[in-house]
Amino acid sequence: MSRLREWARRLKGEIVALWFCTRHARTPFIAKALVVALVAYAFSPMDLIPDFIPVLGYVDELILLPVGI
Repeated sequence: MSRLREWARRLKGEIVALWFCTRHARTPFIAKALVVALVAYAFSPMDLIPDFIPVLGYVDELILLPVGI
């Protein structure tokens, strides 16, 4: 369980790096729009599955965030 939490935290760090990549002038608009939606979901207090539910709470982050990245 702690490994899943750590992996989700690292993914959120990668989301911040993606956010800074969107600040580059040559990044295509569609890539910027996708990253904005991904960052908004990653840092949103509301999830598809709440994080306090054991194991299932982090499944949405473990699936959706890597696919988006």
